[in-house]
This record gives sequence, C-alpha cells and structure tokens, in this order.
Amino acid sequence: MKTLTLLLLSFFLYLSTQAQILKQPIPDKLVVLTFDDASASHYTVVAPMLKEYGFGGTFFVCEFQPNYADSTLYMNWRQIQELDKMGLEVANHTHTHANVSKLSQAEFNEQLEYIESKCDSLGIPKPTNFAYPGYGLNPQVIKFLEAKNYVFARAGGSRAYHPQSDHPYLVPSWATDETNKEEILAAFDQAKDGSIVVLTIHGVPDIEHPWVNTPTELFKAYLEYLKENEFRVISMKELEKYIDVKEAKKTISLDFEKKLSN
Repeated sequence: MKTLTLLLLSFFLYLSTQAQILKQPIPDKLVVLTFDDASASHYTVVAPMLKEYGFGGTFFVCEFQPNYADSTLYMNWRQIQELDKMGLEVANHTHTHANVSKLSQAEFNEQLEYIESKCDSLGIPKPTNFAYPGYGLNPQVIKFLEAKNYVFARAGGSRAYHPQSDHPYLVPSWATDETNKEEILAAFDQAKDGSIVVLTIHGVPDIEHPWVNTPTELFKAYLEYLKENEFRVISMKELEKYIDVKEAKKTISLDFEKKLSN
C-alpha cells in the first residue's frame, strides 16, 4: 500500500509539473514557420505571401557570405528592418553563419552580439530566439545561450516538437527542399495531441544553395494547404503564449540522445 501511495504521489506530481510548463493547452494544427540565412527571396517572395495568408513567421538572419560577389542573393538590413515593420519576427542566426559548436564563449557572444547590435541600430527588437547554423550544437552552446538569456533555440531532427519533453533550446524541425513535399505534408499531420510542427525553410527559391531550395510554387502549395485545412501558423516568439519557458528549462533535462540533427 505504501509503495502504491508513493507511486500515485509521484504520478500526480509529474502531471502537476507537466501542466505548469503550459500556459494554455497546445491547440491541434499549430505550425511554426522559420526561415534561415537571410535569402533575398525572404523579402521579395516569402514575407508578402505570409502577409497575404495572414501567417506569422520567424526569420533567422545572418550575413551569409556568398560564394561569389553577388550581394543581391541576400537581404540587406533595410529589408530586414521592413520584415520587422510587417510584424514578422527577426531572430539570430549568428553574424557569419558560424558553426557555434566550435566557438569559445567569447566568440559565440561576438557572433550573436553583432546581429543584436545591427537590430538595435535599426529599431528592431533585440532577438530572443536562435537557430543553430547547420544544426551544429553541443552542451557547451546550451550554456552560452542560457548566459545570454535566449528563449528558444531551433535545431533539426525531422520530428515534431513536444513542449512537455523537449528542452526549449532543442526545438526540432523539418527542413524543406524541392524533393520532400510528401514528407512535409505528412509532418503537418503530427501537429496534434500537444505536439507542434516546426519547419526550417531556406530560400524560396534558394539560388546559391540548391540542395535546400524550396521553389516558390511549392512554398505557395504549403501555404494553401495550411490555410485550407485551418492550421494556425505562428512565429517562434508566439510560442511563449503557450509555453512557460522558465518552467520548461527548470523541469526538462537536456537530452542529446534524441534525434536533433540531419
């Protein structure tokens, strides 16, 4: 009887802790769209389409160095400023798309603070969310993010985000390209029972990096599907409406054994 009582107490304590992580229940059909690398098409193609469909989105910006001297492949900072004015989230992807798993804390801070400073100079709110360039991560980077008070950090993994068991600094996502339409459509079906689907999208189209290219027609097809099927499409920042991040960080252990990189 004593053992059963202890088990029941442990169970109810677990339920109570899990409930505290959520500010409100996660609705079915909740999708987060994120866009990496500051491709010029994010300004010319993606942002207008998001506004047309009434969707949110997070743009993880960096000053990606082109393989050739063509700066028109990437947004300039005035265009990034316009994204913010449109109500879209501008977030941090490091200054130079650095592999942060190989950086010291000082180097990491320098990479993030460059983007923070550029945002500040243009009246863009200080970024509070981060995406790992190339999905490179390790336990050390987690400590660096914590020291800088970032809220969420997005990784890879091709699976749904479970806010009650995934640490906020290890948010998994699917990456789109021109070959995996069926996989992405199937992924949308996983946005239920407390799980959230997060997408990593690069250029629409991505001229310099064709292996992560999402053609404009395909991106529009995704938006049409989400609209027609009444999905709620938000930015990463808007996840704070549902998740008590401080409680999640305190409660959920960092599990690097889960699938988090492609």
